[in-house]
Amino acid sequence: MKKKVTVVGAGHVGSSLAQMIVQDGSADVALFDIAEGIPQGKALDLSEACPLWGSSSSITGVNDYSGTADSDIIVVTAGLPRKPGMSRDDLLAANAKVVSGVVENASKRSPGAVIIIVTNPMDVMTQLGLKVSGFDPKRVVGMGGILDSARFRTFAAWEMGVSPQDVEALVLGGHGDLMVPMPRFTTVKGVSLTTLLSAERINALIQRTRNGGAEIVSLLKTGSAYYAPAAATYQMVRSILFDEKRMLPCAAFLDGEYGVRGVYTGVPALLGSGGVEKIIELSLTEQEEKDFAGSVEAVRQLAGKLGL
Repeated sequence: MKKKVTVVGAGHVGSSLAQMIVQDGSADVALFDIAEGIPQGKALDLSEACPLWGSSSSITGVNDYSGTADSDIIVVTAGLPRKPGMSRDDLLAANAKVVSGVVENASKRSPGAVIIIVTNPMDVMTQLGLKVSGFDPKRVVGMGGILDSARFRTFAAWEMGVSPQDVEALVLGGHGDLMVPMPRFTTVKGVSLTTLLSAERINALIQRTRNGGAEIVSLLKTGSAYYAPAAATYQMVRSILFDEKRMLPCAAFLDGEYGVRGVYTGVPALLGSGGVEKIIELSLTEQEEKDFAGSVEAVRQLAGKLGL
């Protein structure tokens, strides 16, 4: 019997993620949305594509949380997207209501699931998901660092004219304007970015990475990024489904690691069947510590607005 993944939100991110999961046959999918007909129509379309992909996965569109029961993973993509001129933080109040309702209803029907939060502002929404679900913090994790790192990888590869496959990047901290791209831990086949590019060019890449989501929003004008966010979430889903224990930068609950306690923020973590199975602590320079602390504080202040 295949594992089951519930994707909440049949918008661009959710439906793209659902496609990735069923296309490779890694799990069955319940695609949930409150809009009647939308998840059913997209699920039917994807079902008809499965024979062409050689996939035996099934996907069902549902408007009732009963259809999400007994899921191994619950992915929350539902919420309002950013519009031009908006920051991720501007979505706080509206998306808190959405995420709270989703997590409350989905978690009680799948008490053994791992929850992945994609909705922005992601770090705070993940903390809210922890509070509402009552789950062990290891089973509530946020997507952000993988996406930010992928953007850093892309821009670095373009800058140097190399394949992005050969670039490994790391971004710490909150998924926002104060995220902390780490050039010292960003490498091309093991060679640090700090030895390959000038400080000026590295700083330009860092700024573009921090502005990566807003850049796409400004171009689309009527929505936000979805292909890369879905692909980043898909990496997390696979690592959990197949107990791959991949080391991925994601929003994990810190309980003393990096000198931080009681808040979600982006750190490298091992993802396996139990969720966040280990947080990797890096030795940071004084400036890196300062930047990381500033990013964490921004997340903590935003969480405080929700009483978290």
